[in-house]
Amino acid sequence: MRKALLLLLTALLLSVTFAGCGEKNPEINQFIDAIDAFCSEVAAIDASINQIDAQSESAKDELLLYLDQLEQTFQNFASIPVPADYSYMEELADEASSYMTTAVSAYHEAFGENSYNEYTAEYARQNYERAYKRVTVILKLLHGEDISDEGATIESVE
Repeated sequence: MRKALLLLLTALLLSVTFAGCGEKNPEINQFIDAIDAFCSEVAAIDASINQIDAQSESAKDELLLYLDQLEQTFQNFASIPVPADYSYMEELADEASSYMTTAVSAYHEAFGENSYNEYTAEYARQNYERAYKRVTVILKLLHGEDISDEGATIESVE
């Protein structure tokens, strides 16, 4: 969940960076604002997840509820209109949403029927990480950072 805080801080840095550059394109400003809102929502959900008392009888239900909220937040993220200058990020956002949907579904299955399936939970965790990795790549691209350490490449079609 430390990634959520990193996402939020990166989004805030992007907002300041673009505002400081005198960016006048309202479409890009709206895009950056939407990403900032996404990161804030993720950070709030992350904080709620971290406050769950693991010993509570309702811990599992609370976790799954917050994960459902996270899934919806990622779906909203994937539906953000992407400016033409950043069109290459749209597929990454869609993939992030898809991976989060798969992760949340698997977490529900892993905790289902009053039992715990560690293999399904591991599958969920892997998809959860894939979702966050794509968001991290998007934020790095927006900030102009090198993404080679993320194992990702952007192919240009000319």
